[in-house]
Amino acid sequence: MSRSQGMTRRAALLGMSGAAAAAAAAPWRARAQGPGDRRYLVVVTGTGGASIIDAMLAVRESESRSASTVNAYPDSMVQNAPDSPLRFIDQRLDDIGPLPYAGEAVQSTFVRKRASEMAVFTYTGTSVNHLIAEKRALTGNDAWQGRTVQEVCAATYGEGLLLPNVNMGVGGFIEPGLDPELPAYARAEPVTNATTWPFGLHGSKGIRRAPSASLIDKARRAREAIEARSLFDRTFTRSDVLTEWHARRVDAERVEAQDLITRLNAQVSSPRLPLADYGLASSQDAALIAQTFPRATTDALEAQAALAYLLIKNGISVSVTIGPSLSPAVGGEQVVDSPPLAFDFSHTAHRGGQAVMWSRMLSVAGRLIDLLEAAEHAGGGSFWDRTLMYFATDFGRTRSRPANARDFGSGHHLNNGALLVSPRLRGNAVYGGIDPDTTLTYGFDPRTGRPEPGRHMTERELFAGVVQTLGVSTAGSGLPDLSAIRRA
Repeated sequence: MSRSQGMTRRAALLGMSGAAAAAAAAPWRARAQGPGDRRYLVVVTGTGGASIIDAMLAVRESESRSASTVNAYPDSMVQNAPDSPLRFIDQRLDDIGPLPYAGEAVQSTFVRKRASEMAVFTYTGTSVNHLIAEKRALTGNDAWQGRTVQEVCAATYGEGLLLPNVNMGVGGFIEPGLDPELPAYARAEPVTNATTWPFGLHGSKGIRRAPSASLIDKARRAREAIEARSLFDRTFTRSDVLTEWHARRVDAERVEAQDLITRLNAQVSSPRLPLADYGLASSQDAALIAQTFPRATTDALEAQAALAYLLIKNGISVSVTIGPSLSPAVGGEQVVDSPPLAFDFSHTAHRGGQAVMWSRMLSVAGRLIDLLEAAEHAGGGSFWDRTLMYFATDFGRTRSRPANARDFGSGHHLNNGALLVSPRLRGNAVYGGIDPDTTLTYGFDPRTGRPEPGRHMTERELFAGVVQTLGVSTAGSGLPDLSAIRRA
């Protein structure tokens, strides 16, 4: 058949494949939920490699036949939450490897309070490259058309919101998914500085002696009219990029109209920052945030958590990602809050680095949960009742150590486990298990939760567990059913 006579075989096959792809994607788009049914996702990134065996799956020396040469802890250091398989380690550090800084590392506060909502999901990853592993922790190694868990949440529950998906991560955690069918509104809005970002949410507010709002609006309308007649606009009028640019300009005006520069501003007016002098004001929750995160003005992770709360509570976002950068953070009295390279400082001082970082992450995450739990949701209950917190990380760490070494360096390792926290989980549980002689984790039956020592869970199964716990239907996706971990 010639081209002039009808469709070629190649065109027909391409059309069939396109239709199949559209059919696969369509059910997901059709299941977008309304405001009363919204669910929320908070991703906390364990940048550098958060090792689950230095926290909830810590092994006691008395339990291991290889205790002196694997990463097993003295029995006195490892405790369990009451009536729980979940463990924690509290310790006082005199130093962190070569860093001459003391500090307390406390995991017990979070685990004791949240054990009933916590679940450890053991799994084995597929890369020990930071950037690749971080992205796969979010996409499940491209488990569902390359979408990230944040994009799935935003596409399902965020339609109509201004910024459904806000990402404050770094490295591979900030990378977008690969699905070209993803609705534009579900793409992540990257935020590099949670403290100053809200001040950029208005085109003129906060500028002294700025023109009146009506004059600025006239200038904008004039600019739009001129641009519409320009050679550039007429040449690229059908460009998807230009279309998106025009749409974002409309979104920017919606952001201004909803006064996000105020509603998301956690800063409290002070002589150093006289907000009123610039025509600005604080969020109505600023005092509460200052009490909960007293160092939010100087601690980037606390600032991120404060912004995450405001984004969710004010109905701006359904997915927010927070996490430490690779830069060090030192608090008062010579205490290290975050060593250089975050969890990856484990290359130099494994136990010290893991201890400080787990303590820091759990402390900030716990206070964010407290805020969400105290905030009433319009659909009933609290925001926390509808939220899943996923501690995503690059990979685990190597298990060996010099005989009886108090601290040591570790490398990257595929085997690990992820921490999930939510009232929507069948919590107070370890899904899978750990071999105390090797300190390697093993998997479980996805439907029953029964431990299976010969099985290793995958990034794909972890991805499925996260999105299904959020209430997202994965019918037709080919993803496994992880009903074992979620409440009915």
